[in-house]
Amino acid sequence: MRRLGATRAEIARALGMKDNGTLSWWLRGIEAPPGAGVRYGYHDQVRARAVALRREGRPYREIMEVLGVPKSTLSNWLKDVALTAEQQKILSQSRPDGVRRRAEAIRSRRIAEQERVKAEARAEIGGLSDRELFIAGVVAYWAEGAKAKPWRDRSPRVKFINSDPTMIMLFLHWLDSIGIEPDRLTFRVHIHETADVGGALRFWADLVGVAPSTFLRTTLKRHNPTTSRRNTGEGYVGCLTIEVRRSTHLYRQIAGWYEGVVESLGRGVSRRAREALVLQVRVRVLAPQRQHDARQERLFERPMPYLIRARSADGNVARA
Repeated sequence: MRRLGATRAEIARALGMKDNGTLSWWLRGIEAPPGAGVRYGYHDQVRARAVALRREGRPYREIMEVLGVPKSTLSNWLKDVALTAEQQKILSQSRPDGVRRRAEAIRSRRIAEQERVKAEARAEIGGLSDRELFIAGVVAYWAEGAKAKPWRDRSPRVKFINSDPTMIMLFLHWLDSIGIEPDRLTFRVHIHETADVGGALRFWADLVGVAPSTFLRTTLKRHNPTTSRRNTGEGYVGCLTIEVRRSTHLYRQIAGWYEGVVESLGRGVSRRAREALVLQVRVRVLAPQRQHDARQERLFERPMPYLIRARSADGNVARA
């Protein structure tokens, strides 16, 4: 079989062998024909055929028999191929009754356990005090919000972007709790250009309670056909950015509040780790301002042409 061009994997399947060491010992010194013996991958036509069969609602078992491709390879090829509800129903009915009932029972138990744990955890939270909401908002912003960079020479602003509507509502409630007026907020949608841009805009506008016409121009991400995206379908609405106007002072307050949270951990965190966290916060706040101040100092230290009027001994104008 090796001399006829079969690969080691094909020989092992044909003989029902699982020990590659034994097979390698047997085939030692046996050369395969030129161009045979190694498979670097399947032809694109094979993959396209597998996708077409899956879209017809064929089960993996049938596709494996037709194309001779391992199930692991099929799983990688077909993981993003969506089936209609009718096709899923047919595939479910084609399974043996015992297998189907067992799979449904396992799935039901998993969902019930998931809901039970979530309900118990939700009950542990209860209502939030003003202080708890305040701390939650500070931590949420430092995790998800825009932060100043040491290499950017501009005043930091409060900007929060997220795809989770509940995080957006948490941030809006937090802004309201610290006295930020709604007229200081701007909204912008970020979304792939192939998605339902109008529907996403209406979704976010309804969520935050403002007219879609008040939103800034939508930022569209160009479609790359070579990538495999999973954030598609009717439920995909992109991300929403909330920016607070005139928010440099607020940003510095948030950085200080978060620094206070870190320092309050006390013995729960080692002194070295706590100092590292505080230093990181201060770098994100102070470094851009220091760069700006240094640039201003260099600007004013530079001699201005109209101030240079000193003449040398020969009467020529001396330039610095």
